[in-house]
Amino acid sequence: MDLPQQVIELDDLTLRRFDAAADLPEFFRVIEESLEHLRPWMPWVAEHSLARTAEFLARRQELWARGEAFSYAIVVDGAIVGVGVLFRGAEAPGEGLEIGYWLHPAATGRGLATRTARALVDQAFRLPGVDHVEVVHDPVNRASGAVPARLGFTERLRRPAEHPAPGGSGEELVWRLTRSRGDASAAEEAR
Repeated sequence: MDLPQQVIELDDLTLRRFDAAADLPEFFRVIEESLEHLRPWMPWVAEHSLARTAEFLARRQELWARGEAFSYAIVVDGAIVGVGVLFRGAEAPGEGLEIGYWLHPAATGRGLATRTARALVDQAFRLPGVDHVEVVHDPVNRASGAVPARLGFTERLRRPAEHPAPGGSGEELVWRLTRSRGDASAAEEAR
């Protein structure tokens, strides 16, 4: 089975596969510090707990092994500052993958989400059979929507949200980037 890289080095930014046991204390702290920042956009925040964070990290190991989802700690200066995920979801039917991301509020506004998404697009298009990548977010969350816009994604559709964000509109905006050449990533073209 073809899988993406477990560690992606991007100058001062590293994306690395989570280590469920070792990352739990730091990741839980990052979530705790980010709750108010995430609450409007992430429905799971309402049920946040140490047990759920441990469960999330343990599940990431299973999903990676099955090739269903690839979750990365976003690391700057040796510290976890967020999460980037590349996954097979209902939002990206067929031969597509979806990207998700969030950052600690102190890490926003520095291009980290855009660089993370670009790296995840590159990984997606290295996998056999993947012909498109999508980003799905609430249209009210303009910061999240700026990322696919910067990377050359195209707005594909708006639809009712299956799991509405507490601070959102009740809709989802779906962006898509389609592989344009067989041997080069669309992420490179968006640079």
